[in-house]
Amino acid sequence: MDTITELKYGTELITIPIKGAASVEYIDPDEMYELPDLKEAFLTGVEKETIGCGPLRTLISGEDKVTIVVSDITRSWMHQGDVLTLLGHYLNEEMGVPFENICILVALGTHRKSTEAEKKIIAGDFMYEHVQVIDHDCDGGCILIGETTRGTHVRVNPLIVGRKTIVVGGTVHHMMAGFGGGRKNILPGVSSRDTIRENHERALDPNIAHSDARVGCCLLEENPIHEDMDEAAAFADVCFSINIVVAASGRHSGLFCGKLHEAWTASCDYQRKCYERHIDHPADVVIVSSGGAPKDMNLYQGCKGMLNGMRAMKEGGEMIWLCKCPEGCGAPDYTAWLEPLKAGNLDAALRADFTIGGFIFYLTVENLAKGRCLTLTTIDNETAGPMGMIAYTEIGELLKDIDFTGKSVYVIPYGGSVVPMCEEQ
Repeated sequence: MDTITELKYGTELITIPIKGAASVEYIDPDEMYELPDLKEAFLTGVEKETIGCGPLRTLISGEDKVTIVVSDITRSWMHQGDVLTLLGHYLNEEMGVPFENICILVALGTHRKSTEAEKKIIAGDFMYEHVQVIDHDCDGGCILIGETTRGTHVRVNPLIVGRKTIVVGGTVHHMMAGFGGGRKNILPGVSSRDTIRENHERALDPNIAHSDARVGCCLLEENPIHEDMDEAAAFADVCFSINIVVAASGRHSGLFCGKLHEAWTASCDYQRKCYERHIDHPADVVIVSSGGAPKDMNLYQGCKGMLNGMRAMKEGGEMIWLCKCPEGCGAPDYTAWLEPLKAGNLDAALRADFTIGGFIFYLTVENLAKGRCLTLTTIDNETAGPMGMIAYTEIGELLKDIDFTGKSVYVIPYGGSVVPMCEEQ
């Protein structure tokens, strides 16, 4: 079977001819509803169809100070600036909250600081011009608001203490927390570095040198990271949340508004229906794109495409992975773990000094060991090789090193979002 596919790579489209394969199947999201009128959907969400609480106007008065917690630039695919523009107009014009009483807090977690240009994208032009847009600092002045039953000391940004807090986030599958968004905008989003570490170090199996099997994409029940985040977020007493689901086209598909846990859970259920794709068997070869910019802006973010793609690949199979990474590896401590990897003590080193970047690196290496991964990327082979992949800068050179003849092939155009669910696994 011969065919040609085009996949996103940064801001480009890459053409891949597939020759002589026994079968070629695409794993795409279900066609998702696209909102015809975002403003109408917003007004319906905050006034008429709130989930778990009353309308937004009944929860905040004109005298209240309001903090809007929003995800950072790595989640700009959800176009939260458009939603924040509507929210800003609504708070000010319909509810009488003066702009000087409103601030936007960017939930960076441990990510790098935003540039001013990025803040403008995150907040949208209107809100950037009318309110303060402030980056969270995980190393500065966080306040203790509680301790979870698992022992996580919940320290958060003071701008969500003593103020009315609205969380705006995008709901997607997440490699550790099961799903992103919702409570994740509090922990790790606006929590201290120590709080984040205490929560995230539960990603490792307590008994063997492996990640915890309860932790992973789609997993919520008994997931110690998710349950700990959920409990921590409850201490923050979030007033209202807007949970965004985006179609593969990049257009908004749904706004789930209301009480943080209840509205976010509803958004997860909706997201599952579109992005979890059941397959009968794993394939010999998986061709996966992380989804192009901004989802492949760095390896730290882009590895989600590979992790999802591995769910559709046989043990010992082959993968072609498109992940451009114009920002390199991303998280500052990500490549620092190359040295313990080369020394053969990555697991012990991570347990001794756990970091989020270290775990994402660990999970990447763990999954790459499943088979042979040929990666189109700007990451060099000095970094890629020890991790378990072969890096190429030209698709023509990569294709010389793979033979599709007689093999079953899956193509996953949106690997950063689509989660294959294989019954055999």
